[in-house]
Amino acid sequence: MSNRREFLKYSALFGAAATTLSSVSASFGDDPPKNSVTTGNTYTVSMHSIRTPPAPARSITIPDVDGFKVLKGDFHIHTLFSDGQVMPKDRVTEAVNNGLDVIAITDHIEYRPFFSKTGRWKLNDGQANNFNLWYEIAKPEAEKRNLLLVRGTEITKSTMPPGHFNALFANDNNPIAAAVDDWRTMLKVSIDQGAFLLWNHPGWQAPKSGGIEQGAPLWFTDTHEEIYKLGQMHGIEIFNSVEHYPVVSDWCNERNLALFANSDIHPSELEQYGIQNPLRPITLVLAKERTVESVKEAFFAKRTIAWAANILWGRGPWLPALFKASVNIKAITPGTLELTNNTSLPLSVTLGGTVFDLPKNVKRQVYRAEGVQTLTVTNWMIGMNKPLEIPIGV
Repeated sequence: MSNRREFLKYSALFGAAATTLSSVSASFGDDPPKNSVTTGNTYTVSMHSIRTPPAPARSITIPDVDGFKVLKGDFHIHTLFSDGQVMPKDRVTEAVNNGLDVIAITDHIEYRPFFSKTGRWKLNDGQANNFNLWYEIAKPEAEKRNLLLVRGTEITKSTMPPGHFNALFANDNNPIAAAVDDWRTMLKVSIDQGAFLLWNHPGWQAPKSGGIEQGAPLWFTDTHEEIYKLGQMHGIEIFNSVEHYPVVSDWCNERNLALFANSDIHPSELEQYGIQNPLRPITLVLAKERTVESVKEAFFAKRTIAWAANILWGRGPWLPALFKASVNIKAITPGTLELTNNTSLPLSVTLGGTVFDLPKNVKRQVYRAEGVQTLTVTNWMIGMNKPLEIPIGV
């Protein structure tokens, strides 16, 4: 508009048009729709009466394994209280919709561009110095939704080594944050609280943010060897977000460490993976009970299996035990076997040179050549480039 008078004139015209339309609409004498509230010549409509019902939560079927419950979890998640893009309560909702049983929100100590004392949205001193805040906000919603919530935080150093570590199950994240200038002290304070320490994304190529150099080989550094020998490393991510680090399988076998597949999610679940994506990273936890204490005990006992991108990574004896609990093998004739996958887990199998998939609840008959005594699960890995082999005793 060229001047204020013209702007006011056009505003008045639009206002008159809106009033006329309202009057014409009201003059038709239509009854207001159900679930509406009438005020004068207008009414508001409840969208709940016409919206599409939400999809049911994803159902993931996995039987108990040797008396342990198999819990589905994600132990590397971010919110707006560091550099994520959603609130803690939203992470609870996403987890429940994805069929998860347990999560850890692990917001950064060192990097908080949004909600913090110096971030985009300022917190007061008490809130800004509370590094348990994301846990405290999410906890009531998790209890309401029957989701187990682990207290967590990410120790985020910009150089590799040491890179990034998640401290899980600490009693209080604030003493860890108070030692922010010395990562060795941060790890020690975490250990003194009984925390489980997880080395995150060891192959992430981001040299200015705590990752390795672009194109650099992935190796267990001298610093990480020192951390491990001090008892300050209990697990490693073999899968993070959309990245896979196969050598981690051998590292965990050699050093008795737990394997993890975590999302490290920053945007919304919908934006990063879509709706109930079966390729989404999940860590399976073989727990005595469905409690946070049992999850912690399972972590330290190394009863975890990583699952992402239709691949599972695990260690003996737990990966073979999971297969035994998941698949029925029945001899139909001396040369024919019938296999049934009773789970939601992806299974690709080789038997005597024949390769086939085992979809959930589908009976598949396969020829077994004379002398073949082993079945190979090509997408279940028990070492680097080492698929799981199952003896056939039928």
